[in-house]
Amino acid sequence: MILQALTHYYEDLLNLGTIARPGWNLSKISYGLLLDDDGHLVQLLHLQQEVSRGKKMVLAPQEYSLPAPVKRSSGVAPNFLWDNSGYLLGADNKGKPQRTAQCFAAAKELHLSLLRDADSPAARAIVRFFENWDPARAADCPVLLEDWEDLMKGGNLTFWYQDRPAAEDPVICEAWQRHYDGGDDAGEPDILCLVTGRRGPLAQLHPSIKGVAGAQSSGASLVSFNASAFCSYDHEQGANAPTSEYAAFAYTTALNTLLADRNHVCRVGDTTIVLWAEGAGNAYQDCAMAALFGGMGSDAPAYQENDLLNALKQLASGHAIDWEESRLDPNTRFYVLGLAPNAARLSVRFFWQNSFGQLARNLDAHYNRLRIVRPSYDQTSSLTVWRMVLETVRKVPAGSKRPEPSPRLAGDLLLAILNNAPYPATLLDGVQLRIRAQQDISWGQAAILKAYYLRNSSNQQLKEVMTMELNEQSTYLPYVLGRLFSVLEAVQQRANPGINTTIKNRYFNSASATPALVFPTLINLAQKHLNKLDGGIATYYDKQITELSSRITETLPARMTLPEQSAFQIGYYHETQKRYTKKEEK
Repeated sequence: MILQALTHYYEDLLNLGTIARPGWNLSKISYGLLLDDDGHLVQLLHLQQEVSRGKKMVLAPQEYSLPAPVKRSSGVAPNFLWDNSGYLLGADNKGKPQRTAQCFAAAKELHLSLLRDADSPAARAIVRFFENWDPARAADCPVLLEDWEDLMKGGNLTFWYQDRPAAEDPVICEAWQRHYDGGDDAGEPDILCLVTGRRGPLAQLHPSIKGVAGAQSSGASLVSFNASAFCSYDHEQGANAPTSEYAAFAYTTALNTLLADRNHVCRVGDTTIVLWAEGAGNAYQDCAMAALFGGMGSDAPAYQENDLLNALKQLASGHAIDWEESRLDPNTRFYVLGLAPNAARLSVRFFWQNSFGQLARNLDAHYNRLRIVRPSYDQTSSLTVWRMVLETVRKVPAGSKRPEPSPRLAGDLLLAILNNAPYPATLLDGVQLRIRAQQDISWGQAAILKAYYLRNSSNQQLKEVMTMELNEQSTYLPYVLGRLFSVLEAVQQRANPGINTTIKNRYFNSASATPALVFPTLINLAQKHLNKLDGGIATYYDKQITELSSRITETLPARMTLPEQSAFQIGYYHETQKRYTKKEEK
């Protein structure tokens, strides 16, 4: 299903004219070898351009539409019209002169076989170049002398004739296309492709996928068989999962295109996530990226939280909406793919496919569960997937490196959100460990606790206190105790203005876990604090303590379960936010 979806996406892009046709690929080129009519190298063109990388401007190669690259493992395999210096010049700094000579010889053979009969000045110039070029004298070539060290560092080169790349010459293009379409199967019969359902030449090796965080920079394989243990019925390599050369090219080109688009790719933990819509509409990607991850990349537009949530509600209701001057149809098919590195291969963490309206319904339900009163000073937008995961790790000062969250948690959480499934238990464990460590509960952590129990729990008493704001009518003991703890902390703060350490710092964890042991001490401390306050203020707080104490109609438990501790923490958070809200209103 993944390869089929990517192949269809490639065909959508091809219909729009925004992607290379079969046999061609956008390749990064650093230098151009400008040839004259006799095939002499007359100039080395610098094709790098300045791009912003963080706070610095660096030189980066430009992308050109060139013949599709070959899949290399350990053998010698040249690319047509472009490659590194070892193949096109017969010189490199890898310290293996014999292998470098083999690379140049292979490139020479390929170009002569394809272009010897081509009737084009550019083709004849390339043929003459390979016939006359002496790799042994490459380092002494006056044209290359000034940039020799940079050439040896790596980077791809391509042939240039007059004022344009040789790859744009119509005769050369036709020669390559004829070679590519003819294949090199040496008379092997066509196979029935498992992806397209059509017959075609077998792709023994699939092109590499580049851009997955943590994978090899040279590219990794999504489909590969490189050991006998992976093979069946004496099949070798790609014959174990018959895929045509067209399908292999199509799905890898589509996936590489998605991974190269920085505004529509996201990393969550060790998982690299791409998403796309049927028909290749960018507006669907923008909307989904904003809803799931808050938008990514410096060029990604910013959206108001309310506008985004309203858009999700409209789509969830089955209504089409206008987004970035495009019409979003809730019935459009949408896909989300998560990939993780695995040595020279890629592992699929998850693959989600459904209508865009179903995605909106699941996200709308998720964000409704997360809604909870927040401090007025917190101007952050909605709690995205990555921000939820960050609530499980220690917060660090600005500029310091943040601890990495669990990579598995990030993937599991995203999949739960996409499917509107129960949240992973590791999310609750991580948040609870953080609350205990900091002896406090943040807005994000409170929202996660609320969402987790609303979706995962069947305890109705527990669910009734997982509300957006304070539930003043609830008599659920853990929730009432959390509220009472917040009031006792307020009494202490009022009696000791400017105090640095409160009962929260010393008793928050123990009060939520073993209330029978701790609360008698806290009540005793509160009476002493009340004695320090003026009559009106003391009466106000005493009434609050009395009213909450009256709701405790059973013996305080010696220990509370994890869900009960969560209710205590939510009660504390609700009561504290109510107190601060009243102060702001005054």
